Amino acid sequence: MSTMQVETIEWSDFQRVLLVAGTVTRVEAFPEARKPAYRLWVDFGPYGEKKTSAQVTALYAPEDLVGRQIVGVINFPEKQIGPVRSQFLLTGFETEAGVVITTLERPVPNGTRMS
Repeated sequence: MSTMQVETIEWSDFQRVLLVAGTVTRVEAFPEARKPAYRLWVDFGPYGEKKTSAQVTALYAPEDLVGRQIVGVINFPEKQIGPVRSQFLLTGFETEAGVVITTLERPVPNGTRMS
């Protein structure tokens, strides 16, 4: 069995990425998307409410997401995705069945930064 090679980064590189806990407050269908997706609004506490588009329809219904705490990257530049202005990146893991969203094992205050 071979091991994948990975590029190393410095601790200061990791510290620049704002991985933050937030609670999903609203989910809507996004029929204009090229691939099936939702529009999500997430409360990041002191960072405010931010919205994004996410291709997570294979594994999640909107009602599965509202109220769930997720992990988002909130310091990427905003990105236009069709009619949606994405303000953060919803983190997750690609699987054959679809994207599994990164969630928290226990509640933490919205806006808590991953360390």
